[in-house]
Amino acid sequence: MNFTLAMKKVISERAALQNDDILPEYDLKKLRGGVRGKHYKAYRKGHTVKIHKADGTVSIQYFQPGEGSVLLEPEVRKYFPDSDAVNNALRCLIPLMQSKRGLKKGKRLAASKSLT
Repeated sequence: MNFTLAMKKVISERAALQNDDILPEYDLKKLRGGVRGKHYKAYRKGHTVKIHKADGTVSIQYFQPGEGSVLLEPEVRKYFPDSDAVNNALRCLIPLMQSKRGLKKGKRLAASKSLT
């Protein structure tokens, strides 16, 4: 193997290691059996985080979803990846909701969980 090919191989191996977030000592075969949404309801109610500091003290912080926060389901998140996308889509729906006969301003429509 010539020097140029050897250097390309070393560089590509280094790049692969730098791009890989998982350390080589982790066995991915043992990381099975996760349950999607297992902690969903508890997270929506709020959660406590204990921070163990180097001096031996423990700081406890309680987190709760902020006013007006909305947790999107994964299939919805594919179409609306951030707050701007969600807000823009909802702004487009507001005039439709207001013009719909029998609906008053601000009344909610029942949304289907399935996206087609």
